[in-house]
Amino acid sequence: MSDWRLVLETSGRVGKVGLANGSAMAHRAELDPSRRHARDLAATIRALLERERLRIPDLGRILVSVGPGGYTGLRVGLATAKTLAYAANVPLGAVPTFRAIASQAPPEAANLWVVADALQGTIYFQRFTDGKPIDEVAIVPAADWLPWANGATWLTGPGVAVHSEKLNCAARIVDEGFREPTVDGVLTAGATIAPLTRETLFAIEPLYLRGSSAEEKAESRNPERTKPRKV
Repeated sequence: MSDWRLVLETSGRVGKVGLANGSAMAHRAELDPSRRHARDLAATIRALLERERLRIPDLGRILVSVGPGGYTGLRVGLATAKTLAYAANVPLGAVPTFRAIASQAPPEAANLWVVADALQGTIYFQRFTDGKPIDEVAIVPAADWLPWANGATWLTGPGVAVHSEKLNCAARIVDEGFREPTVDGVLTAGATIAPLTRETLFAIEPLYLRGSSAEEKAESRNPERTKPRKV
């Protein structure tokens, strides 16, 4: 099987595409943040493959981050990855975004919290020990959780900067350049994740935990239709 890996990370405002040979990232590219991911993603994938004279069927695996993150970006990235994987019969690895972020933390960050902004004063939250998740991603109130961070706790993720005023000053924070998900992090985390089968490929969905902004606005206008979301 080919060692080439196509890596897609579209959970944030700036989408990213990588092409790796085994565990080494050969090429990286960022999508134009002023345009929708859907307009640039296919062209960027094509350009990276052409650098190595590759086609999609030449790949050994496609890796894609599945969230949590931005609703539209995740949907576009995952739909693209699933379509390419199915059409070319290439194994697809669905990588939780927080695992990718955790893989970028320094080795000494054994007790790690990964956080991202979930709006309305809440955060996406997951804990890791020695790089392994010890609970599921949840949505929790930022003001109730972040002050509990202490000197033995490391914090990372895009939510750190957003909610910095709520942090306990004793908390240890991963350097800024490693808190956003990268294609390198998705590649590292993806190495430990089994590929989806063709039967389960189209069943995988982005990890939202909450609806899109449009859905939440619709629910707010129709409170009798609102149902509690399990996290």
